[in-house]
Amino acid sequence: MSRGKFITLEGGEGVGKSTQARLLADALRARGIEVVATREPGGTPGAERIRTLLLSNEGEGWNPGAEALLFAAARSDHVERLIEPSLVAGQWVICDRFIDSSRAYQGGGGGLDDTNLVELHAIGSGGLLPDLTLLIEVTPENAAQRISSRDGDTADRIGGRNTGYHALVASAFSSLADSEPNRFVRIDGNHDAAQTHKLVMTEVSRLAGGAG
Repeated sequence: MSRGKFITLEGGEGVGKSTQARLLADALRARGIEVVATREPGGTPGAERIRTLLLSNEGEGWNPGAEALLFAAARSDHVERLIEPSLVAGQWVICDRFIDSSRAYQGGGGGLDDTNLVELHAIGSGGLLPDLTLLIEVTPENAAQRISSRDGDTADRIGGRNTGYHALVASAFSSLADSEPNRFVRIDGNHDAAQTHKLVMTEVSRLAGGAG
């Protein structure tokens, strides 16, 4: 049995990652591919508990280093218990966020050194990288409008941070895509969900070699 494919969707707040992850998983299943759809932080019972710690607005919150350690712990459990076994079983794994979100949020937004974040990922998750990372990008204006429609006044702890923080995150994502063009593909998410999904499927079909 051949190893499954690992696809991640990345981007800042309000770009439509979760919608595109769901549409992608549904489209692949319709083509007869076994798909595991998951998210970060989360995906396993332990990682979901850490998600609550990270995103809840209760308490004083976490400094960037503590955030990075919590994300790494959740990811380690996620990789060991769900992602890696699924890939070994030949399933495709579609993940809403992965290591690049840590690099963009705790690195670009929080000021942590990227080398340290990558090393932490190597320790906790064996340095696992996706076969394909879809970076969905939208204008700041579209992102703000979508966040307002989605969250109102109830954004989570990280999503509710100021525009300066999120600008740093977007810039970090862009730099990551520039530095790893063989893994990253940029997707224009300013279209409606259906049109963006078509762009996603064009790239994923190339990964599948035309099959699927």
